[in-house]
Amino acid sequence: MPELKSYVLNRTPKNAPRWLVLLIDLFLVVQTFFIAHVIRFNSLDFDLYSFFLHIPILVFLALFSFLLIGSYKGVVRHTGIKDALNVFIGSSVLMMSMFLFGMVTGFFSLNIFFEFSTPIIVIHYLLNTIVLITSRFVFKTVYYTLKTSFKASSSVLIYGAGEMGAVLYATLEKDNNNYNVFGFIDDNSKKVGMIQEIIIAIRALKPERILEIVDLFYKLDVEVKIAPLISRWINGDLNLRQIKQIRIEDLLERIPIDLNNAMLAEELKDKRILVTGASGSIGSEISRQLTTYPCQQLLLLDQSESELYNLQQDLKLQKKTCFKVQVADVRDKQRMEVLFQTFKPDLVFHAAAYKHVPLMEENPYEAVKINVGGTKNIADLSFKHQVEKFVMVSTDKAVNPTNVMGATKRVAEMYVTSMNALKGSKTKFITTRFGNVLGSNGSVIPLFKKQIEAGGPLTLTHKEITRYFMTIPEACQLVLEAAAMGKGGEIFLFDMGTSVKIYDLAVRMIQLSGLRYPDDIDIEITGLRPGEKLYEELLNDEENTLPTHHKKITIAQVRNLNVEQTIALVDKLCVQNKVQNVELTVNRIKEIVPEYISENSVFSSLDILSKTQ
Repeated sequence: MPELKSYVLNRTPKNAPRWLVLLIDLFLVVQTFFIAHVIRFNSLDFDLYSFFLHIPILVFLALFSFLLIGSYKGVVRHTGIKDALNVFIGSSVLMMSMFLFGMVTGFFSLNIFFEFSTPIIVIHYLLNTIVLITSRFVFKTVYYTLKTSFKASSSVLIYGAGEMGAVLYATLEKDNNNYNVFGFIDDNSKKVGMIQEIIIAIRALKPERILEIVDLFYKLDVEVKIAPLISRWINGDLNLRQIKQIRIEDLLERIPIDLNNAMLAEELKDKRILVTGASGSIGSEISRQLTTYPCQQLLLLDQSESELYNLQQDLKLQKKTCFKVQVADVRDKQRMEVLFQTFKPDLVFHAAAYKHVPLMEENPYEAVKINVGGTKNIADLSFKHQVEKFVMVSTDKAVNPTNVMGATKRVAEMYVTSMNALKGSKTKFITTRFGNVLGSNGSVIPLFKKQIEAGGPLTLTHKEITRYFMTIPEACQLVLEAAAMGKGGEIFLFDMGTSVKIYDLAVRMIQLSGLRYPDDIDIEITGLRPGEKLYEELLNDEENTLPTHHKKITIAQVRNLNVEQTIALVDKLCVQNKVQNVELTVNRIKEIVPEYISENSVFSSLDILSKTQ
């Protein structure tokens, strides 16, 4: 038994070679052909000479069919509906090939020697489909049964020989039925032997170092897991369930932010705070973080009923009580007026917006209606009701915009900045601007995860495209920090770190899923979408920013605005938009934002036309 256990764990490959899968399929095709004859003649008494004469032809046709469809390419241990469908299609092509072969031989009068009878073909097709699909699920079940049965003695090498590694070792030893600790290493890959798992146990390990470790051990076909920081242990003890596989988020996560919580607590103390877009990726995290401060009351507003309900239930589970939720649309100014009158907010965090670039490129009317009109409504009401601070959540796509979404966000920024300069304004209007956040709705990582679960391929618009990433909690922490330090009129920029090549991100996600690129899952390049940039603008350009007391927050130095003219132009845009003439609306946006040059878009013609005039 120990020898069998060792063999299953250490010697059996995770993925069966494709040629082996193909050979097994061909073998099963021949077996089902024999069984089809037995069923057809209800005995073993049939023409064996003719049977064996047809086998080479059958193998050739099966080989052609399976190579054509690629039914042998799936990872057997991950067999799913897609793989079963490929096998079904392969069997169907084989059946049609056998019929076609019979027609050809009949035409040349060769059917005396070679003839696949219709009953044999039909019976063989049914048997073939059932057996080939069933065999894959049987192999999958056997594989996981063996792995589960022998998982108890998984050999483990702990990466990190310090205090945390020692504590982890003691924890694993308590559960020696599951793990066999082989030893410790610390930056020394030569000690790797027959190891199935590497558990990283180093305090505050930087994501770049985790990335190096993952790359190193991936080449050795070893699974890499990570132990949580001591601060995250349950009741001071490490639970084995907390040892998890490394996620792509772990590789992109940044160093935690050191916030001035005392300043924030003082800023938010006893305040009535309105959050728009409260159920979105950013809005919901802002809402959660605000519940940890001594606010008097939170009003969480969104038009998305289901997501708002989910947020409400999450906060109730956390025993939060100082909040109310309201289903409402920021585009409905009359409704917003009533809410401002009844709730009387001291602070407003405006996160409601449409953010998807390709969708907004196709729907400029909606982009203007919510990104500009919705922002205008909330800003106007904040001014009217003398809200202390209005904080708008913007995007890096507002920098030299190339698409409708980014341009409408830039228009909103300009309007908010202009409102701050109006005479008699008691409201401090503040804008925060940052890039992509990990795990947000519609971002690339959740999309890649779904595509991997579906068996691929991963879709990528361009092999060289890059993006900046930060975590949702980090982005929202910086929003709160900027709100506290804002004096009015600023556009705060957040340090986004180093840009990430999305192609490399896709490859790593495939690897972290236990699969191989391109053997198991491929990456399909689809071409840049309308309005999409290849590279995002760098936000932390020292020539165009001013520092603040927080090293991750700077202030953008943007061009001076003619306040009255900007407000008038935005008013005209909102009125113009009601006509629902797309070209007139986009032209009006370009008039307000001269740096807005469309890329890979139907609106590029408007830029060409303006140059010729």
